[in-house]
Amino acid sequence: MASFNKVILMGNLTRDPEIRQAPSGTKVADLGLAVSETWRDKATGQPREVTCFVDVVVWDKLAELCGQYLAKGRPILVEGRLQMDEWKNPQGEKRTKLRVRADTIKFVGPAPQRQGEAAASHPASSSAMPSAPAPSASVGMDAGGDLAQDDEQLPF
Repeated sequence: MASFNKVILMGNLTRDPEIRQAPSGTKVADLGLAVSETWRDKATGQPREVTCFVDVVVWDKLAELCGQYLAKGRPILVEGRLQMDEWKNPQGEKRTKLRVRADTIKFVGPAPQRQGEAAASHPASSSAMPSAPAPSASVGMDAGGDLAQDDEQLPF
């Protein structure tokens, strides 16, 4: 029987990316994504919202870029696939967790201002410097772990 495993989500990061290094030396980033759905309740007419919290794992160069450019609250679009992680806890009980393995991350919207940029963009500041444009990238990984797009699309 044929199967298909593709996930596309857009939401806001719930925390700063957590970067670590696998035993092989490859960078890994763990992201938390909040994906909200809103609708109007037919019975009461009141707006309703439900939020789904999704764990996302990103590998290699894309993980490094996420660590460099993403922060809590930043909107992103994730394309990838579901993966099931299994392990045993210290008591020997089997645990599982479903998460998204990202193949592509698209930075959506402007980058949040950092502390120094907020003062520099204020019109009353005499030493105001023009701020650099926000990085906007669509960077992906192919199945072999290499960047899928050209270097021209990197956010720097």
